[in-house]
Amino acid sequence: MYEYFEGVITVITPSYVVVDVGGMGYKVYSPTPFAYTQGQKAKVFVEQVVRDTGITLYGFKSQDDKGLFLKLLSVSGIGPKSALAIMAAEDSNSLAEAIEQGEVKYLTRFPGVGKKTASQIVLDLKGKLGDYVARLDRPDNGKEIPPALNDALLALIALGYTQKEVDRITPKLEKIDADTADQYIKKGLALLLKK
Repeated sequence: MYEYFEGVITVITPSYVVVDVGGMGYKVYSPTPFAYTQGQKAKVFVEQVVRDTGITLYGFKSQDDKGLFLKLLSVSGIGPKSALAIMAAEDSNSLAEAIEQGEVKYLTRFPGVGKKTASQIVLDLKGKLGDYVARLDRPDNGKEIPPALNDALLALIALGYTQKEVDRITPKLEKIDADTADQYIKKGLALLLKK
């Protein structure tokens, strides 16, 4: 339902932050709450999880971290709290690389992750995080991408296109005159479907 909140961080605790968006305070659980500063204006990428016990918001510094959280949630036996604990205990790049390389022993050091769960993480996610690792390591060559285009590129990846496919059409999208992410997405889809 929500993609991100942009507002002022008013409360920071060891497990969550409160983001004030237009006078509404949203309690957002985060793997890295102390990465924020109280009083700072921030963009927090959020995922809403609905359970019998209630509705909870989980927030991340980047779209990539949110994507990794969703990948972890897709693993049988990993719930939101476990996924958050795994992400809090390790930087996302090292975690993604460990999964890609099948390092089961490394994964068992995370809270609540035994050998069986670690093996399941590798089984379910190995081969699916290559684009994620490449994206974290990729230099941006100092080029400033318009926010609307960046949002569109993330949306295309969320739709299931690979980083390689999106990278291939990015130079063409940079040349078009568009004001909104929707316009970039429509043009991007047209280019991707053309192949």
